[in-house]
Amino acid sequence: MQSVHKLITSSKMFKAGDVVGVACSGGVDSMSLLHYLNSVKDEFDIEVVAINVDHSIRDNSAEDSAFVQTYCRENRIRCYKFKIDSIKISKEKKICLEEAARIGRYGVFDSLMQKEIVDKICLGHHMQDQAETILLNIFRGSGLNGASGMEVVRDGYLRPMLNTQKLEITQYASNNEVPFVEDDSNFDESYSRNYLRHIIMPKLRLRWYNLDKNIVDFGKICKEDDNYIKSQMFFDGIIRDQNLVRIPLSYFIYSAPIVNRMLLKELEYLKVNKDIEKKHLNIIEEMALEAKNGTKISLPNQITIHKEYDFIAISVKLPKPKLETIDFRLGTFKLVNFGELTVRKTTKFDIINNSHLLDSEKLPKGCVIRTREEGDMFTKFGGGTKKLKDYFIDKKIPQRLRSEIPLICKDNEVYCILGVEISDKVKVDENTKSAYILTTKVS
Repeated sequence: MQSVHKLITSSKMFKAGDVVGVACSGGVDSMSLLHYLNSVKDEFDIEVVAINVDHSIRDNSAEDSAFVQTYCRENRIRCYKFKIDSIKISKEKKICLEEAARIGRYGVFDSLMQKEIVDKICLGHHMQDQAETILLNIFRGSGLNGASGMEVVRDGYLRPMLNTQKLEITQYASNNEVPFVEDDSNFDESYSRNYLRHIIMPKLRLRWYNLDKNIVDFGKICKEDDNYIKSQMFFDGIIRDQNLVRIPLSYFIYSAPIVNRMLLKELEYLKVNKDIEKKHLNIIEEMALEAKNGTKISLPNQITIHKEYDFIAISVKLPKPKLETIDFRLGTFKLVNFGELTVRKTTKFDIINNSHLLDSEKLPKGCVIRTREEGDMFTKFGGGTKKLKDYFIDKKIPQRLRSEIPLICKDNEVYCILGVEISDKVKVDENTKSAYILTTKVS
């Protein structure tokens, strides 16, 4: 497949020594891609492995997985097989079965790359898939970002056949006797993509012969325009973390198109821009301009929007383990959702960065490290006791973070809020003989 070889080369998809996983369902597209990459592995100095995910949707899905495994065994290709419960994911996340299968499948792929079992993953999307994706995004009301379609290379995912016509793939499979199975669900017209593929697109191709290529070319133009617009936007005050973006409220004074562009860019950073429509962007903008502090709303894709004082925070819900209660003692501790804490004893009372000094004689025995509980009280440095909840409000600590901050406590008395402040009750003074020095390293 010359078009595949050309795209691999021009995009510099592989480097020598890469372990390249091929997402393989057993269909003609993925089997042809697996066969082709295995045939050129020596040329690119890569190892090719197959990744098969059984979505537990169809009655014969296990047979398809067995087919892929047999092919790989006969051709000496390493094969990783996984089974996910798409129906369970669909019910838990309250999403359609098709989206649940996609989430589960990409969860497997992400895990393989994170564990460095594979370096990259090749997907079997071709030109017709790209044309369909662009149209479906437009039908959903997407802007330039969605109209750009799928990317050839992004975050370890590669699409070597994105410039390849379906006909070229089927001819390759025929010429090289590549075996494959047919997935009956590909003909289920209750799925939007199948309806577009089997009902709408064939009629359009009767009138416009180069339909797919023209749509894909349109997507490339949109991508160029999108990249240019993004390059002209300078929002240096935006704070980005792994699953969080904080945008200053002052940025929402710009015109709606600029604000929407900014929001789409940040949602793309969080990898949750799929299925986001203009109405969702308008909700965020309205919230920034009119809602009260502390307001919280939910959007598709596990997105939560918080209004936090001078910021709009966009976060993606990820499963977070709760910090287990730890006895306070000397040593180094890994604190869930926070980072690392080192506790030492010292007779030198110099203040250093990222540390707290607590008088060791004033701190009662039996203290623990935990997160907040109902009834917690705190005496701030300099005096004045109040509920911990009220203290957090005074310090403008975002609500979503308050239950993650580690505390040094005895019963409901809080002696140190790690990374924030110590209690006046344990401060070092002229009578202090020794102190605990608490050094934090936030992850």
